[in-house]
Amino acid sequence: MRLLLTSDTHVPARARSLPGALLAGIDEADVVIHAGDWTDEATLDLFQSRSRRLIGVFGNNDGPPLRRRLPEVARAELAGLRFGVVHETGAAGGRERRCAERFPDLDVLVFGHSHIPWDSVAPGGLRLLNPGSPTDRRRQPFRTFLTLNVSDGALRDVTLHKLPPRR
Repeated sequence: MRLLLTSDTHVPARARSLPGALLAGIDEADVVIHAGDWTDEATLDLFQSRSRRLIGVFGNNDGPPLRRRLPEVARAELAGLRFGVVHETGAAGGRERRCAERFPDLDVLVFGHSHIPWDSVAPGGLRLLNPGSPTDRRRQPFRTFLTLNVSDGALRDVTLHKLPPRR
């Protein structure tokens, strides 16, 4: 099962449109996970129309219309792994411990908010993944998103995609 992970798209505030590489990745994915901060319903509609299956949550920059359509926390079992999605996890320091305590029933937690890619494992085995942002690199050298494969209860081929600068 092929997954695409993204977050913090911030359209149209930080970008007028989504990068072509992200859209192509959505088309190729079996499941798309978005960890919040869509900022407009048109972006959610676009993801829904292009995704075979979409799992998403709202973020701190998402107003009432998006909050009515999306949960704060989402959960799904995918190819034998228990996934959770949330926008914010707090400061980087102590993140693994906090998330392991908050989500003891998960194998993988996808989160956003910082725009900083993150891949770590908490004590007890919870894998934490932040795909960064495909539209706003903030203090990072690249705009990013993640793809990975899930099979037989394991993550494989976790790949951070670094997008070229906008023209």
